Amino acid sequence: MNAPTDFSLRYDWGVEEIVAIHDQPLLDLVAQANAVHRRFHDVSDVQKAALLSIKTGGCPEDCSYCPQSAHHREVKLDRVDLMETADVLGAAKTAREAGADRFCMGAAWRSAPEGKRFDAVLDMVRGVRALGMEACVTLGMINESQAKRLVDAGLTAYNHNLDTGPEFYNEIITTRTYQDRLDTLKAVRGAGLEMCCGGIIGMGESVKDRAGMLQTLASFDPHPESVPINALVAVEGTPLAGRAQIDPLDLVRMIATTRIVMPKARVRLSAGRSSLSREAQILCLVAGANSIFYGEKLLTTGNAGVNEDDALFAALAAREATASAAS
Repeated sequence: MNAPTDFSLRYDWGVEEIVAIHDQPLLDLVAQANAVHRRFHDVSDVQKAALLSIKTGGCPEDCSYCPQSAHHREVKLDRVDLMETADVLGAAKTAREAGADRFCMGAAWRSAPEGKRFDAVLDMVRGVRALGMEACVTLGMINESQAKRLVDAGLTAYNHNLDTGPEFYNEIITTRTYQDRLDTLKAVRGAGLEMCCGGIIGMGESVKDRAGMLQTLASFDPHPESVPINALVAVEGTPLAGRAQIDPLDLVRMIATTRIVMPKARVRLSAGRSSLSREAQILCLVAGANSIFYGEKLLTTGNAGVNEDDALFAALAAREATASAAS
């Protein structure tokens, strides 16, 4: 497949077309993705985002990958009710001081509640924005009124992943439909919030399923501003506990394909990164990823350590700066 020449944005990608991009020789794919990335982004701009679980466990959904599901009773997880706003903002301040400029807050709800709990989340958003950070939340399904109130509080983006393609979705989740997810994204987009939406690979899906997810996301006009690409972290006690880790090059291919199909999106190298070597992570960045989650922990699973990430960014720096830091 030839490298693109016009770099035009498209909203009419076909699934088989995306599969063909994904399956081309790896070096050609990475070169194409890197060319697109350089056309639309400053390659030195890799955003550091911190992620905090503000309400953990007890979710009524049955997502096969998720340790927070109340259906997976064998998972060892400490349930935490909604955190106090002051504690959340303290964590956000710590993340900012460590170098993060985006703070993401996740609550294990099927749908965002009304009343005091939602008001508390609005206070958290206001506080994070007052720290000078971007604010993102994932609260499950929301309606138009809730989306509008989040906008008024200053929320930057709402995260609501599709997880996988529409044909494979029912193999992973039965308590929420694909259309439910699309309806929430419609409310997010209608309120003027940035859309943060991606998925997980390594759950047993085919390349065509992965392409189906990207095709769905790329049909939004405009494209999602942020697309997290996660590799499954198989947690003991969940239905997917026995699945092997994906080949790191599968993650590289998915990131490169995402970059080509949605050129302007910030592609987030997300869950599963802790299992990658420094070199594999750098290849993901070359292929078009331009954000990582920064910190020791994601919602409930481990992440690459801050010291490891500092070493990663030092390796990416100019040779003179790297040599100076090492001396």
